[in-house]
Amino acid sequence: MLQLRTDARKTIGSYWEADIPLPRQDRQLIGNASFDVAIIGAGFAGLSAALKLAQSGVSVCVVEAEHVGYGASGRNGGFCCLGGTKLDERQLIRKFGLEEARKFVAYQLAGVNLVAQRLESWDVDADRHSQGEIYLAHRPKDVASLRSDAEFLKQNFGIKARLLTRSDLKAEGYGGPGFHGGLHMPYGFALNPMKYVQALAAEVRAADGKIFGKSPVTALHQEGDRWCLETEHGFVRARKVVLAGNGYAREDAPKWLHGRTLPVMSSIQVTRPLTDDELAAQGWTSDTMAADTRILLHYFRLLPDRRFLFGTRGGIFENAAALIAMQKRAHADFQSMFPAWADVETDYDWHGHVCLARTMTPFVGEVPGMRGVYAAMGWHGSGIAMASISGEKVAGLITGGVKRQDMPVALQEPFRKFPFPAFRRLYLQGAYWWYGWKDR
Repeated sequence: MLQLRTDARKTIGSYWEADIPLPRQDRQLIGNASFDVAIIGAGFAGLSAALKLAQSGVSVCVVEAEHVGYGASGRNGGFCCLGGTKLDERQLIRKFGLEEARKFVAYQLAGVNLVAQRLESWDVDADRHSQGEIYLAHRPKDVASLRSDAEFLKQNFGIKARLLTRSDLKAEGYGGPGFHGGLHMPYGFALNPMKYVQALAAEVRAADGKIFGKSPVTALHQEGDRWCLETEHGFVRARKVVLAGNGYAREDAPKWLHGRTLPVMSSIQVTRPLTDDELAAQGWTSDTMAADTRILLHYFRLLPDRRFLFGTRGGIFENAAALIAMQKRAHADFQSMFPAWADVETDYDWHGHVCLARTMTPFVGEVPGMRGVYAAMGWHGSGIAMASISGEKVAGLITGGVKRQDMPVALQEPFRKFPFPAFRRLYLQGAYWWYGWKDR
């Protein structure tokens, strides 16, 4: 039976936290401060915006409710890959047209390249590995869909994805009784996201950007030509503001956010290091990032220290009972998909927020009706690359170096309110039941 080592979880929030020195504790905002730009949220997007602005000579601060990497930027699975939307390429074409869909895919790829360039230029050892990502058919009938996807991506986007048969999977180290074929995408890589986000914060500080920790913004209002961000022990006044809290944003700061995003749960577990015999018994030896073809997908990879990371989607509520149930489902899925490891202990087990939008696409731009307030949010579970480049772009929108029309149209649509926002989690629960039935 899968066991959890609770002693590790008492002091460590995630495996990523255990794998680095204690993060620097930025000082709390106490009193009043004034900056050209204030950013809410010290994750990939907020810090990327701060870095670009600081390097341009703009006085900028980042106001964070907890500490750098506390939110999704320090809790995710470490997949730096294409994504950021719940719309597939066919849906993007239907909604925005072929040229705009191509522009959006190119934007995603630019985000992957940006993260790679940063790690290299900053000389950050972020445990990078994996050449691309593989999608695994969890039902025999899904192989035909993957074959169709490969042809479609090559014809419309020039993406040379590689189709793998079941025997190919076995030969290349993707062992599992429920994998019937695969589609390998040549873009992206895996990394330790906490090492990356901490390096990003260090670059912000080196560029004279300020980061305030333990300073949740409780209100945002306008005072003349400036915006005032209220915290427990002080205020920040700034001409421009960037909302970058993503799935951890307060819906009342500003009130415009209320009902426009939907934070849902994603859970991750990491095993103890696996032996050569255990890897051989399961037949999984590849270090490639992987996900299955379920709507409520599983995502997983073999880490450099031979631990195995396994993540799931589908949680909605964050009370104790719901989290325990989500953890049990994840453990049961792991045992079913990797039966040779059913008795392998789990050393780390945690969860985080995935930020969904009704549009199913991120929003990067100025908030309607709030001149000088910008948003860069809504990564739909794939934020490492997308948030990094979008932070830079929103900084460019502020300084004038980037024009709105330069951005992919898919990113320009402001978040719309969910119908009956108070009930959005409940009707999403219904959708999850439906998705689960379809996946089966």
